[in-house]
Amino acid sequence: MQMKASPRSAVPAEGSWSPRLALLVAATFFMEFLDGTVLTTAIPSIAADFSVPAADVNITMTAYLMTVAMGIPLSSWLAERIGARRVFCLAIAVFTAASLLCALSQDLTMLTLSRVLQGAGGAMMVPVGTLVVLRGTPKKDLLRATAFLVWPGLLAPVLAPLVGGALTTYLSWHWIFLVNLPLGLAAFVAALRLVPAVGGDTTRRLDWLGLTLTTLGVGSLLLGLELIGGRDAGLLAAAGITAGVLFLTAAVAWMRRTSTPLFNLSVFGARTFRATATGGFVYRLTISAVPFLLPLMFQTGFGWDPLRAGAMVSAVFVGNIGIKPATTPLIRRFGFKPVLVFASLASAATFALCALLDAGTPEPLIVALLVASGAFRSIGFSAYASVQYADVVPAQLPSANAVSATLVQLATAAGIAVGALLLRVFESGSRVLADPAAGDPAAPYRAAFAAIAVLMLLSTLDSLALPRHAGAEVSRPGPAPAAERRRRRRA
Repeated sequence: MQMKASPRSAVPAEGSWSPRLALLVAATFFMEFLDGTVLTTAIPSIAADFSVPAADVNITMTAYLMTVAMGIPLSSWLAERIGARRVFCLAIAVFTAASLLCALSQDLTMLTLSRVLQGAGGAMMVPVGTLVVLRGTPKKDLLRATAFLVWPGLLAPVLAPLVGGALTTYLSWHWIFLVNLPLGLAAFVAALRLVPAVGGDTTRRLDWLGLTLTTLGVGSLLLGLELIGGRDAGLLAAAGITAGVLFLTAAVAWMRRTSTPLFNLSVFGARTFRATATGGFVYRLTISAVPFLLPLMFQTGFGWDPLRAGAMVSAVFVGNIGIKPATTPLIRRFGFKPVLVFASLASAATFALCALLDAGTPEPLIVALLVASGAFRSIGFSAYASVQYADVVPAQLPSANAVSATLVQLATAAGIAVGALLLRVFESGSRVLADPAAGDPAAPYRAAFAAIAVLMLLSTLDSLALPRHAGAEVSRPGPAPAAERRRRRRA
């Protein structure tokens, strides 16, 4: 059953899009994405300050990521209820204030609670910020707008180890959070000036059961994935994943029958959105495993020091940035379908080549491979981020945006979990089949890269099934192809 949209939210603003607004939203995204993983390199310092085992500090990252993912469904409803501008500004304020509390934390409990509050701010920033940009962007400008929104997700995971390491080494771990204060203040002031003041729908009811089931499902699934990523997966991980699937299945069943669902599930009727939710999920999962595997392979497998490994991984960042000006022209020239298929196949090829690397491989060759991998990664991300909204009507936009943001969080967590699981499987296999002392320490990592190369190939199935001119209204604005005009007339 479809959800009726309010008159205020159903029609996006027409005219030209605002690059300044898109840049503002992208900057807030960068803060949110960066803070998700930036603590990794600072864990030993935090543990020493708080006199706790380093493993215990991981709860601060888990609490943050889970709060972000679990808070996204509610943030979408809040934006519709009280207005996106109010929620977005509130999100920046909460995130910034929580960053200060993180920096002032005197023990692990306070830091964890502050990270939960920070995650609540992040949960509102990402989907609501995207909604603010998309509502004011005509479809002919969607590619240009999403080019701004994509880069934080590409750069943050790659830069996080370097930023965290530099701040921790030369200042202290507190500065990981303190740098958010001037950035957050500037973003708050800019949001007051740039975000359109559009009223919310005060009559909009909250689907409490749908929200509860969705939140429990996302939380359980993330917890299970987090446990898989650890060394002791066991029954708790399986129970978490199973519970998550059951809760989400129940949520879908409920939202299909209620008159006021949390999400308008008819958005999955759009073929391009459905392909993004399935093949795009696999693509993001696979891509997310790479920043996890690479530094470990360089350090544990090749015997490199952390600085050398971090510097080498930054080559992915070079590829991301270098190809970015060309992503939009490529999509306009060839269309979404060929670009999506190419990005997946090319990424799979780079992962397969990573499986051939060893400690003796010349560093220039490794750099070239990682630059190419970063470029293909950027092309795929940009294409998926744009095509998912190509056939979404304005009334479905809030639901499509919230579902997409939730899936991105789940895919990121799943990518790290799958990477860790593959390593454990292949490490166990090496111990069974050979003498560990005589074995190659990089062998499990090479096997893991070979596995994710195969997994990446699976993401092409949905792309191959797309019509030739899928998303043409976005990729090639102007008169629709004859076949597309006939389809619309029949519809």
